[in-house]
Amino acid sequence: MSIDPGSITFGLDTFGDVTVDGAGDPVAPAQVIRDIVAQGELADQVGIDHFSIGEHHRPDFAVSAPDMVLASLAQRTERITLGTAVIVLSSDDPLRVVERFSTLDALSQGRAELTVGRGSFTESFPLFGFAMQDYETLFEEKLDLLVTALAGEPITWSGTTRAPLKQQSLHPALERELPTWVAVGGSPNSVIRTARHGLPLMLAIIGGPAQRFAPYVDLFHEATTKLGGQRRPVGVHSPGHVAATDAAAREQLATHWIHNRNEIGRERGWGPSGLAEFEAEADHGALYVGSPETVAQKIAQTITSLGIDRFDLKYASGPMPHEQLMESIRLYGTEVIPRVRELLAEAQAPEGSAFDEV
Repeated sequence: MSIDPGSITFGLDTFGDVTVDGAGDPVAPAQVIRDIVAQGELADQVGIDHFSIGEHHRPDFAVSAPDMVLASLAQRTERITLGTAVIVLSSDDPLRVVERFSTLDALSQGRAELTVGRGSFTESFPLFGFAMQDYETLFEEKLDLLVTALAGEPITWSGTTRAPLKQQSLHPALERELPTWVAVGGSPNSVIRTARHGLPLMLAIIGGPAQRFAPYVDLFHEATTKLGGQRRPVGVHSPGHVAATDAAAREQLATHWIHNRNEIGRERGWGPSGLAEFEAEADHGALYVGSPETVAQKIAQTITSLGIDRFDLKYASGPMPHEQLMESIRLYGTEVIPRVRELLAEAQAPEGSAFDEV
């Protein structure tokens, strides 16, 4: 598969995990939000292409309004795109989403983007008065309305989840086509729905080897072609952490990753996790943890095996201290991304060297 190393883009994602300080004590959510702004500023300074913030409504994550944090970053950054990972569209108003992100696009001078999803966390449904039995219908109809609104005005639309719209307008008007991705966790129906709406696909690969998602990438491109659309980008979002050495990166991440996994697992009926699962994901799964060389090798393998256009590292996993997150961001931008581009270029050369085993 031919890949142009210069066309691949690289991002960072955070859910705004509530962190701990150097003594291991929880940091106040308000300070976590301020720290995320500093992290986004650093990402811009070290040349990362995208910075995306997720929406959650629970005590272990600090960000419930990503667009507000992104608006602050719009004034503090120069080139990085500012997006979501993700907006829970099912419990939001698509028209208000477009108005908020047209505002962000204006503030950032055309650097806003949007990634929407159904959300693997469902706290927003009871909080905002939505019924879980409407999970599928809400997302299907709201995605359809979002696409209709993004296509231009006037907006005329009807469905079962809200009153119909006839010849309506949004303000401020978008100055350009807003890049909008759909996040998918691995459902074929979700992949086909994304293709049907003509939007780029963001695969959330959070466990197991990334290569097992190759059929979903193929399905997306096949469905897009059959529906008469042009090729759309595919991205991957996966967790990880970068430090000076493999040992340091694993030592820094392990406790926090296991804590995060078990907190969520208790809610969802999963069995307890431990160091063995962490090591297995680091060695063979979708956990990109290690030195810059190790992480770069693994990212390059993923890009090549899936033929993707974008890779986003979820750099915050559990309550890792801000200082460790900042160093991970610095290394990702200054060492990992340039090395990935080198590896991809080498693989495209006539003597195409294979990637090292990681």
